[in-house]
Amino acid sequence: MKRYPNIISVFPLSGVIYFPKTNLPLNIFEQRYLNLINDAYNKDKLMGMVKSKKGNSVYEIGCLGKTSDYQKSRDGRILINLTGISRFKILKEIPNDKLYREFQVNYESFIGDVENKHNKIDAKELMEKARVFFKRHGLLLNWKEFEKLDHTQRINTLAMIAPITNEEKQKLLEAISLENKFK
Repeated sequence: MKRYPNIISVFPLSGVIYFPKTNLPLNIFEQRYLNLINDAYNKDKLMGMVKSKKGNSVYEIGCLGKTSDYQKSRDGRILINLTGISRFKILKEIPNDKLYREFQVNYESFIGDVENKHNKIDAKELMEKARVFFKRHGLLLNWKEFEKLDHTQRINTLAMIAPITNEEKQKLLEAISLENKFK
């Protein structure tokens, strides 16, 4: 975990919960986030995503991601794909003169996100129940593509797209071991 920066630029979003080993396409148009994306892309391509709360506060747990695709549009927007790496815990905000926010973070509680220690849990029953649930509720998922994902990607993707509240998704994100929820 020492290879990841302990001070990161953070993009707070109110309606998105982001998990490791998932992909998040973003359409960036606000100047502060255009600056953030450009600075991160030119440095190490790493940035944090965290769910924002009312006012100017954010949740304590977020996810570090790496830009895996970067395109500038003619109208000045930036389109990126962010690939989740590891959850982090925010320790404190770092004052700066930038338009975007930076935080000191710690990854220690989430070492399993990068070491793939959770792949031993059999989630076959969870996947079968998810398939039934999606069909019963008319929810669409490209199951053929979904099955191509590795074990952790499937679980985290289900957590991201599940038809539950963002607060419930945030609780999943904050769980020390997401897969243990499904034992």
